[in-house]
Amino acid sequence: MNKPKIVVLGAGYAGLTATRKLAQKLSPEEAEIVLINKHNYHYEATWLHEVAAGTINHNQARYMISDVVNPKRVRLIYDTVVEVKTEDQRVVLENSEVEYDYLVFALGFVTNTFGIKGMEDNAFFIQDIDSARIIREHIEYKFAQYSSGESTDESDLTVLVGGGGFTGIEFVGELAEKIPELCKKYDIPRNKARIINVEAAPSILPVFEEDLVAYAKKSLEDRGVEFRIGAAISECTEEGFIVGEDNELIKAGTSVWTGGVMGSPVLGKSGFEVFRGKVNVDADLRLPGSENIFIIGDCSWTMDKETGKPYPPTGQLATQEGAHVAANIKNALYGLPLTDFVFDNKGTVASLGISDGIGNILNGVKLQGKPAAAMKKVVDDRTLLVVGGPKALLKKGKYRPF
Repeated sequence: MNKPKIVVLGAGYAGLTATRKLAQKLSPEEAEIVLINKHNYHYEATWLHEVAAGTINHNQARYMISDVVNPKRVRLIYDTVVEVKTEDQRVVLENSEVEYDYLVFALGFVTNTFGIKGMEDNAFFIQDIDSARIIREHIEYKFAQYSSGESTDESDLTVLVGGGGFTGIEFVGELAEKIPELCKKYDIPRNKARIINVEAAPSILPVFEEDLVAYAKKSLEDRGVEFRIGAAISECTEEGFIVGEDNELIKAGTSVWTGGVMGSPVLGKSGFEVFRGKVNVDADLRLPGSENIFIIGDCSWTMDKETGKPYPPTGQLATQEGAHVAANIKNALYGLPLTDFVFDNKGTVASLGISDGIGNILNGVKLQGKPAAAMKKVVDDRTLLVVGGPKALLKKGKYRPF
């Protein structure tokens, strides 16, 4: 009898955690495990704003998959997933095809522009290592152009960030560290360079309470960040964002959209029912109506039974889902009942630069300033340990001082 084949799509937080846990729980005789990923590395998606700002090197935010997954135990395929053919349990890749008995769909997110005119063509997105590197290089290029006299337009020194959620605010926090360095490097007066955050909602950082949001906003404003809150973006042009009811053009040399994400387009191509860019999964994380397909991470909405709303998509949620799926697949292999997923929320921390932040941690404890920044590094290091193991933590851990 052939042993069952478990195929994991994507080596982000959810997929890599699921793969490593499966390899720990199942012997080579019990199951064949296959991990398919576009690149031969895993990257820390929650660090991409730092790469985009240039406050960390892109290599710090990634590590080789073969460093943390034993290729002798797990078959590693580096290819792009095109489609899942559920009727014959087959994954179509750009260069080959792979059959499965159990499928873990964890292909991560793409940027959601919500149909804003021109955003796709004229804004940068923070969605992977390469896109983050391009943003960093573009910002510096604009400063170099201005410094050399090739450009005389001061708006070239403006970085415009659309979206006041986690990514947008953490990104402007890093920019508040980096822009003064660039000004110094290129002999540009600091007051000529602007960082502007635009958010359509009446507040930034909706997951935090008002006092922490007020602290974050003041901290960033004190370091030169400008906010346009309650200002919807109607269009993104080559020059910048058109915002508000009076269609004001905010000109910038660099426009970055961080206002939303949705699950991989492969979901729709594969015929899965997609709601607001993701799939609503059953409580055991399976695709509704399916016995052997699990959808996790940024590709699914997982409901919180207490609130009736989906859990916010975070790295913490994705890693817990990955571990839960591994346990459920083992149960399925042995005919045991699958268990429902329950999120163990360990708190939320947002960085506002290297030495500042805000956080809500266990038992309602609130943090701000350096204690929050320190906790954020603890969270980042813990994620490294959970997803990649001790080797990843030792190689990539954030041990930098304030």
